Amino acid sequence: MDPKNPTFPDFDFAAGELLLINKPYKWTSFDVVGKIRNSLKPLKLKVGHAGTLDPLATGLLIVCTGKLTKQIDTFQAEEKEYTGTFTLGATTPSFDLETAIDQEFPIDHLTNEAIYAATAPFIGEIEQYPPAHSAVKVNGERLYVKARLGEEVELRKRQVTVSEFEITRIALPEVDFRIVCSKGTYIRSLASDFGKQLNNGAHLSKLTRTRSGNFLLANAFEVADLVQYLRSKREEAKAKTDQ
Repeated sequence: MDPKNPTFPDFDFAAGELLLINKPYKWTSFDVVGKIRNSLKPLKLKVGHAGTLDPLATGLLIVCTGKLTKQIDTFQAEEKEYTGTFTLGATTPSFDLETAIDQEFPIDHLTNEAIYAATAPFIGEIEQYPPAHSAVKVNGERLYVKARLGEEVELRKRQVTVSEFEITRIALPEVDFRIVCSKGTYIRSLASDFGKQLNNGAHLSKLTRTRSGNFLLANAFEVADLVQYLRSKREEAKAKTDQ
């Protein structure tokens, strides 16, 4: 049994553990951190995540504990891989399903060839505007707070890198993709810009982060499984202490 973490003998959470979590749909990244932190009680530790996922996205969330939280910026800076679905023929203010459709476009004229070709302008170093409904801060306040209040905000372009952009399925209005990109890339913004490239409209209807650096979603815990495992280890340690 680890004397530093007597309730969790397989881990040293104070020294620092890196946990790979499959973030559930509609959970915030903070929800996941809170769930893990509560599962670690009675230990009082720092717990944080290395890269926010939107509530409507799923997939790999890196959670760090203890002294490893000092390396969060390093993990956060790593290249990311995503898969998901763009829905053509309609736009939303948030560029995803958080808000209702505000404009529709005909899609009968769109060809597979045009859709494949539309990826080319987005490969390499590109500039994009963050969505108005995003966690980017302007004058100390999150953009999504201003957007939900109906306030106008001045968006600034950011430079990001998209190293791979692959169309994996076309079943209009849905277009599936795989994207490899740098930190700070907004796939929702790519969805909106992709629609404009086709002289049409598009929004993000599904998103999963499959990789961050060398860490893979395939190796991630489900939140419920990890919580149950931690609870079982705590009970095992308590039983041994009581004997």
